[in-house]
Amino acid sequence: MAGVRMKALDTNILVRFLTKDDSNQAQRVYRLFRQAEESREVFIVPVPVVLELFWVLESAYGIARQEVLDAVDALMQLPVLEFDAQDAVRACIADARRSRGDFSDLLMARYAVSACEADSVLTFDRKAARSEVFVLVE
Repeated sequence: MAGVRMKALDTNILVRFLTKDDSNQAQRVYRLFRQAEESREVFIVPVPVVLELFWVLESAYGIARQEVLDAVDALMQLPVLEFDAQDAVRACIADARRSRGDFSDLLMARYAVSACEADSVLTFDRKAARSEVFVLVE
């Protein structure tokens, strides 16, 4: 990526792509992705966008947790998308499939371990501490 200029996506682009709640915007996203694929362009999906996407799909749209996980997992397979901290996002999805931990806690912890090379994340949050990445401070 060094030296190569890339465009990042806002959460609303991915929401339109997944929910098709605005058909005009959804078609524009499909066109954008098709053109990107033809020209071998790749869009970055920053970690904060992933966090917001989890929240928007589950909270604002009422989509079930497993469907949200499946949707994000499917997005990660698209050749036109490159996820920031991809290993952390994949680990978060795996954690979220095994536990009821909050997406934001799980992704933040996996990001700290993967991108920041932390051994663990200290927390006062008992629910978060159920994850192997967190250590409860008592």
